[in-house]
Amino acid sequence: MINSPKLLVKAALLSSCIISALSGVAIASSSDKDVTPGFNQKIPEEIMTPNRVETRIGELNFYDGIPTDETLTKVYDNLDFVRGIDVFLNFIPATSVEGIRLGFKSLGVEDSNEVLVFDNLMDSNPLFLTGNTDTVYAGAMLDLEKDGVTVVEIPAGAGPGTLNDAFFRFVVDMGAPGPDAKKGGMYVILPPDYQGDLKPTKNGMADRGSDTRATIMVGDKEQKVWIAQSKSYNNWLILRGFLKDGKPDHASNMWRTGLKIYPLADAKNPKKMEFTNGSGKYFNTVHANDYKFYEELWHVIQKEPVSFIDPELRGQAAAIGIEKGKPFEPDARMKAILKDAVAVGNATARSIAFKTRDKSAYMFEGKQWFTGFIGRDYRWLKDGGNGGRNMDARTLFFYLATVNTPAMALQVPGVGSNYAMTTGDSKGEILYGEKNYKVTLPADAPAKDFWSMVAYDPQTRSELQVPGGSKYPSKNNKRDELIYNDDGSVTLYFGPDAPKGLEANWTETTPGKAWFAMLRLYGPLQPWFDKVWQPSDFELVK
Repeated sequence: MINSPKLLVKAALLSSCIISALSGVAIASSSDKDVTPGFNQKIPEEIMTPNRVETRIGELNFYDGIPTDETLTKVYDNLDFVRGIDVFLNFIPATSVEGIRLGFKSLGVEDSNEVLVFDNLMDSNPLFLTGNTDTVYAGAMLDLEKDGVTVVEIPAGAGPGTLNDAFFRFVVDMGAPGPDAKKGGMYVILPPDYQGDLKPTKNGMADRGSDTRATIMVGDKEQKVWIAQSKSYNNWLILRGFLKDGKPDHASNMWRTGLKIYPLADAKNPKKMEFTNGSGKYFNTVHANDYKFYEELWHVIQKEPVSFIDPELRGQAAAIGIEKGKPFEPDARMKAILKDAVAVGNATARSIAFKTRDKSAYMFEGKQWFTGFIGRDYRWLKDGGNGGRNMDARTLFFYLATVNTPAMALQVPGVGSNYAMTTGDSKGEILYGEKNYKVTLPADAPAKDFWSMVAYDPQTRSELQVPGGSKYPSKNNKRDELIYNDDGSVTLYFGPDAPKGLEANWTETTPGKAWFAMLRLYGPLQPWFDKVWQPSDFELVK
């Protein structure tokens, strides 16, 4: 407490000075010439929008931050355009499965008891994303909405087999990389909306060799089965059988006599299996690259449950007019924008697939070979998910290929398969069909089962069709009688002209067209994973 009169006077004077000083600050602040016009303070520039902005879509104009009508038109056209591109890039997996379903249907293969088997291998007649010429494919479409819980019986001796859902997500492996480990067995597939007592079993690579099966009633018998659940109604089953003595007969017979698919409810009296030979037939399984792409996607969305994709993806599709239970009827403006968007989306996918800018894709230092499985994660997650999903990696894979399985990404010696692709020669130039090239594979190729090299067409991403009529644009160390070099290596030749005396090592190409190559190793071994064994680049033969 202040009792002295002198001290009271001094205190009063001090208070007066402080008040005057503070008042001066306030007055100075409000009269500061840096105050933003129209405001009482200086507003940070980074939160303001100028009345005129130059962008890649042209000049954008605003009145005090509110867009003009002309700018609204530009911005909304651009927004719909961008969303159309996003839908194309992000839904390639879905339309690719739909393309396969439609292709199978065109051959009369539609119900689950109907199987397309390539008795004489897949040749260059069908349009099928990077199909191989080296294994005997057996494929079927499962409709879990129509059939409910479905049983798949796999014969012993089956090579790599996989069930993928309608977004090309992995459901379960079968055969060599599956839990049956090539011994065969019974698999039960649950629909996405299944509410019964059956529960998925452990079916992963780590479970191979241990019996994780459940015991259930199949018909009137107790059976031990592996159980998996899909997120979609439509599912693609694709199985591969290996050649025996370089011939497909054994594998073809294995599928025709040992593969069984039927609804669990019909197990006591299943429909007879029907097999259609796909060898030598033309049919198309490749998704559209034009406006029809969106129509294909609409059909997928109508078929599948809402839970088939997450709200983020559902929102992308809905933003351009594709929703479950609603017609897809864009007006003239929107249709024109989507035609433009799919053209740019397709160009983007082709750039990512054929000339990726992701340096981690390239497998060997200084060489052109790259992997289609960037990051070695079948979900395309970066750093286990910490880096999110590698969208470009997913686009690269599904624009060029089919079948999604961990077995293609994991480094397990002797199990599954690994691939390497190249779209250019040693200088990075396009591989031209009118030019001759050679590529050398060192001795002791690290493939327990076999290796192959296949040439593909960049337009269709399917096996290359050639003027000479060769059905198989490939070489296979188990099927072909190749001529090896003295050191055990083998040099393969690609071009319009067969090298004299080395015709056995030659694959014909088509003048006036480009092509790209894929090296497959079935049962890859440690030297491949360690990168101590490397193919050469393609070299121009002059």
